[in-house]
Amino acid sequence: MTIDEAQQVVDKWITTTGIRYFNELTNTAILMEEVGEVARIMARQYGEQSFKKSDTEVNLADEMADVLFVLICLANQTGINLTEALEKNLEKKSIRDADRHKNNEKLK
Repeated sequence: MTIDEAQQVVDKWITTTGIRYFNELTNTAILMEEVGEVARIMARQYGEQSFKKSDTEVNLADEMADVLFVLICLANQTGINLTEALEKNLEKKSIRDADRHKNNEKLK
């Protein structure tokens, strides 16, 4: 699935199953909540925190998909084509960071 297709699929799901988009502020709050759930798993799976008994059913892939879903919702609501935005962002990074990471002693 391309990013454009994902934006179309999410829009179709929202307008049929979801009825309508939550407003942008609500979706921003939901995005933060979902990112927090990813952070919680990362801190326990890859960091120093331990899992609690209530964490036995965590699924990192599903939580990342939740983040992507809400981000796509916000893009759709605000008229952003994520494919174009990502392409422009990668171009910016490629120009700005052309030598930056190669010359970073910490990455060698």
